[in-house]
Amino acid sequence: MALIVHKYGGTSMGSTERIRNVAKRVAKWHRAGHQMVVVPSAMSGETNRLLGLAKELSPATHSTALARELDLIAATGEQVSVGLLAIALQAEGIDAVSYAGWQVPIATDSAFTKARIQSIDDVRVRADLEAGRVVIITGFQGIDPEGNVTTLGRGGSDTSAVAVAAAMKAAECLIYTDVDGVYTTDPRIVPEARRLSTISFEEMLEMASLGSKVLQIRSVEFAGKYRVPLRVLSSFTDWDIDINEEARSGTLITFEEDEKMEQAVVSGIAFNRDEAKVSVMGVPDKPGIAFQILGPVADANIDVDVIIQNVSHDGRTDFSFTVHRNDYARAMDLLKNTVAPACGASSVVGDPKICKVSIVGIGMRSHVGVASRMFRSLSEEGINIQMISTSEIKTSVVIDEKYMELAVRALHKAFDLDQPAEA
Repeated sequence: MALIVHKYGGTSMGSTERIRNVAKRVAKWHRAGHQMVVVPSAMSGETNRLLGLAKELSPATHSTALARELDLIAATGEQVSVGLLAIALQAEGIDAVSYAGWQVPIATDSAFTKARIQSIDDVRVRADLEAGRVVIITGFQGIDPEGNVTTLGRGGSDTSAVAVAAAMKAAECLIYTDVDGVYTTDPRIVPEARRLSTISFEEMLEMASLGSKVLQIRSVEFAGKYRVPLRVLSSFTDWDIDINEEARSGTLITFEEDEKMEQAVVSGIAFNRDEAKVSVMGVPDKPGIAFQILGPVADANIDVDVIIQNVSHDGRTDFSFTVHRNDYARAMDLLKNTVAPACGASSVVGDPKICKVSIVGIGMRSHVGVASRMFRSLSEEGINIQMISTSEIKTSVVIDEKYMELAVRALHKAFDLDQPAEA
């Protein structure tokens, strides 16, 4: 049979009872003849608890000097999970062994709290699989060239699982979470949202980058680079569901595009509340002005998203862009005190109460008038568009945060996403 990787999120591992259910599910797949590698997250809330303890001792938890220690602390959450799951599997009569990332090893760079995977040595894992064991590996962590424990950043367990699946050329990586797949949008905002049986890799990458929380974007990038088949499904179904039915459930993230996929002009609506807009007003309209503004912002490690430069009047223009809301205060301080005086801007203004709403679909490649349909729908609801960003398969707009849910509902209806998919 096949080599399969299972990944379980923090809610799936949230109690000893849930861990027993995970063990029963994994045991079912193992007894069906599959070689099984499991990558669990820390128990729900555990990483926050551990980092909270560190913050009690020192408020400077964002300092580079403390980053190494924070990684060592945060990594223990996953180590508890893998040990408990191994014990639960052994209680089910399954030979199981757990490993921390540094024991495999999963080699990373030395960027503490946001390390990137460089390689995975699968020799030890393959030997255990050949011996008939289930192998459980910590997600979220690895080891740098100096032997330090590193973590991959929030959501890093998804990335770990996909990386392990890629390194071992697994037949499929199943991401078990607290939702039963990828939906046309968040069902908490639009109750009529539909679960998608399939979604293309490109669409999933756009959805993840635009605010969908189902999969961490780095895991989707990894899957795309190494063409790892991914399936998102729920860990809260009965563990003894028929294995063939389970293998077809959830949402398959596919690399194959077909005519049926392109029948749907738009596959989903994504949104992101975590954005803020800053505008540098009255800057000289001359070559290099964009670099004068954005260069220092990049040097401060502040990510920029949507960018717009207005039409020049009397040799001057306004330059606006969005940043993550957590970086808003720092960006405003940098722009007001350093960038604006250096480039001769008249003022700097900001708005932390904006959001980004996006339509995504590979069908947009072959259909015209999609953006105008989006804009008409928003206009009919009295929603003003502040900024626009496009790619081949998505259109994003920046709007006032208070209109976000209204915009999502209107667009979901305008593109018939509440209607059953065509067979």
